[in-house]
Amino acid sequence: MGMANREVLRALQGRLADRLQASKSEGFSVSWLAVKAAGLNYLFPLSQSGEIFPLPALQLVPYTQNWFLGVANLRGGLHGVVDLAAFLDPNVSFSRGYSMSANASVISFNSELELNCALKVDSLAGLRHADNFSASHEVAPNAPAFFGHSYQDQEGQNWQEVNLQLLARHPQFLSINA
Repeated sequence: MGMANREVLRALQGRLADRLQASKSEGFSVSWLAVKAAGLNYLFPLSQSGEIFPLPALQLVPYTQNWFLGVANLRGGLHGVVDLAAFLDPNVSFSRGYSMSANASVISFNSELELNCALKVDSLAGLRHADNFSASHEVAPNAPAFFGHSYQDQEGQNWQEVNLQLLARHPQFLSINA
């Protein structure tokens, strides 16, 4: 990744972090952090999301699930890093340890969820509010327990809400050993 790309990514992350802080203090004007992983769109509730970091150096952990990328130092705390796309779909191919998108980031869970974990996503897509969507759909009967509603934006793209609080308690998510 070139120096210019790193600076652009840092600036975007800084703006999103500022807007995230402002939205939390202003109330419910913004509801979700929008991210992309393996070509799919996801929404993380802001109240359950933590900080956004550039993809950090990872310490690999042997004998773990392929979706568990390793452990990273995020602001002085050790966090497990999970590849969101690989966790949701075992058929997603990736290089363990790093995915390769220059725009990859990790989003930590809100500290109130008491889980030192972060989700690796391919890119950030900004903040979203209910007004950004033209339709919403109930949770599909066969969807994972941590999926919330799905939404469709004005461009026809589908966005799946991921309830990070339920994900943090999901038995499969908590079982990283292979």
